Order: sequence, then C-alpha cells, then structure tokens
Amino acid sequence: MDFFISDAWAQAAGQPDPFMSFLPLILIFVIFYFLLIRPQTKRAKEHRKMVSELKAGDEVVTGGGILGRITEAGEQFIKVEVADGVVLKIQRQTVISILPKGTVKSV
Repeated sequence: MDFFISDAWAQAAGQPDPFMSFLPLILIFVIFYFLLIRPQTKRAKEHRKMVSELKAGDEVVTGGGILGRITEAGEQFIKVEVADGVVLKIQRQTVISILPKGTVKSV
C-alpha cells in the first residue's frame, strides 16, 4: 500500500525570498502599464484636448458616424450641420475626429 502514500522528502533549509515570489506579479503589472494603461491614458488626454479646442467651422465625425460642420459650439453641446438646413445638437464628447477643411463638400 505504499504506492498510495507519497514519501515526504526533506526540504532545503531556509525560506524562499518574498521578492522573488512577487516578481512575476510585478513584471505582469509593468507590462500591462506600458502596453495597456499608458497608451489608453495618452489617447484619452489627446481626445480631451481635441474636444476642448472644437470651434465653429470645424468639420467633424461623431461616434455614431455623423459627418458635419460645427455651426455653434457651447460648453457641453455643439450644433452640427449635416445637410443644408439640418442641424443636430450633440454632446462635445461624441466627436471622435476633426476632418480636413472641405471634406463635407466633397461627400
């Protein structure tokens, strides 16, 4: 019946270094920081800057895919003309990019 019971082998004297046991966790966090967290915060900072600089006359694309020209820029909302006489009021944060001048006319 000895094959059901494993033999107890003597352990080496001394405790493992606590730093070495946390090293893989620390390395994973560092990799996540440089590959995921840092680029995302940089992108969010650039988006906030772009949204704060929106002004009348800019041609923009919203998160929903609406293409238009800003006619009025308020504190929280902007008015975007999407066609002749059609103006939509949208939140500033939904703008995902500013297009080069003349893009709206060419579409």
